[in-house]
Amino acid sequence: MTVIALDVGGTSMKAALVPAPAEPGAGGEDVLASESWPTDRTDPVGGILDFAAHMAARAKALGRPARAAGIAIPGIVDEASGTAVHAANLNWRDVPMLHLAEERLGIPVAVGHDVRTGGLAEAVLGAGRDAGDFVFVAIGTGIAAALILGGGTYPGVSGWSGEVGHIVVRPGGEDCACGNRGCLETYASAASIARRYTALAAVPAGHSTPNGSVNVRAEDVIARAGTDETAARVWSEALDCLADSLAATTLLLDPGLFVLGGGLAQAGPALLEPLEARLAERLLFRPAPPLAVTRLGDRAAVHGAAILASRLL
Repeated sequence: MTVIALDVGGTSMKAALVPAPAEPGAGGEDVLASESWPTDRTDPVGGILDFAAHMAARAKALGRPARAAGIAIPGIVDEASGTAVHAANLNWRDVPMLHLAEERLGIPVAVGHDVRTGGLAEAVLGAGRDAGDFVFVAIGTGIAAALILGGGTYPGVSGWSGEVGHIVVRPGGEDCACGNRGCLETYASAASIARRYTALAAVPAGHSTPNGSVNVRAEDVIARAGTDETAARVWSEALDCLADSLAATTLLLDPGLFVLGGGLAQAGPALLEPLEARLAERLLFRPAPPLAVTRLGDRAAVHGAAILASRLL
């Protein structure tokens, strides 16, 4: 049997055809075919359905027709009803995604939150496989988390769990897109690290930095932190804010592990080592949970969507 796994992002979508069941010992890490499409910002729902239908056609052409589909989407998600409640970057509200996808594909569909779906994949196939209860933190354009309990995800009462990017870590600080000030996301997301460096270094958009590059990325800032005073300041503030939020999460939930995903996790030891030290400094009376980097990379949500789909069969 084959399932369709689809991960929807703000700028691009990834999909795969995966043998089911997509779990350890059952071919869960094999992929029959995979593709990426740009996200249609003018009609994101139509684009998602078209992509899913395209993958269904590919599965049929391979002689492995899809029996179920899993779709991981951003924003606020009611996973029980399969409703895309709200996603500001895709300009949708209360979209009955599960109903629309089942109607289009003619097979059972599961809809999940992208970060929680990625966390599920880490629990089943990745860095959290032997961890029990843990927290998956995705640090990319934004920051969000998934609480994994007993091998499953916890969405909260209304699907809003995991919005750690909007924990206020610097009261009265920089403006956040959510309307608040001083949120974690404004200091420690990959996008904010690049933005803050560009602003503090007085680099006009599209112009060269003092080191000669154009359109600075977070990884550039991290690489320069040893020699560039502004980069060191921005990176240190990001680490401090991340440590503050992880310390608060530790004191509230006592997780066995933090698994770090998203683009910033690719920094590896440059992220883990100073973050581990800062977290320990904030938890003087108790040991800090260990930190690990995702084993599934930017495919975590695709793997998770395959798991959701497989569980429908």
